[in-house]
Amino acid sequence: MPLGDGARTRRFEAVALPHLSAAYNLARWICRNEADAADVVQEAVMRALQYFDSYRGGDARAWLLQIVRNSAHTWIARNRFAGQVPLEEHELDGTETEATRVSEDPVRAVAAQIEAEGLRLAIARLPLEQREVLILREFEDLSYRQIADIIGSPIGTVMSRLSRARDQLAAIVRGDQRVAS
Repeated sequence: MPLGDGARTRRFEAVALPHLSAAYNLARWICRNEADAADVVQEAVMRALQYFDSYRGGDARAWLLQIVRNSAHTWIARNRFAGQVPLEEHELDGTETEATRVSEDPVRAVAAQIEAEGLRLAIARLPLEQREVLILREFEDLSYRQIADIIGSPIGTVMSRLSRARDQLAAIVRGDQRVAS
């Protein structure tokens, strides 16, 4: 029995809205800038609402992140040359780190901020396939199964991409010049 528009909207809001921060975070890492990420999340939320009647319960965050991921890839294909995603460094440093909030020592706070910025820039250098699984696992704390469902690949693919992402990230942080960007 279909829900009335008001009840449907309230249910959608209860299911999707708690995960908007994760949706935006994923879109920002895929798109590499805040304005594009906001557009992608808006489009994804509209799609999610449009097809909400087909949502059968389960992991709402994984469901929404899959829509965001698909929307981001569609947006990139429509608006940019493949693989030519600009890196806007000033937009990757929009989050305050725990170290800068808690530290009262200005030198330690600056050092922590520089370290966090270096890590963000290193992650941004990863290929998209690796970057998205790394973000979903390490920042969004999703299981391999959830990530596999989101990206539409087997768990083994998730595990290998994540392993390559971690290895490549370590090489970038070490300054290894042999790393492919």
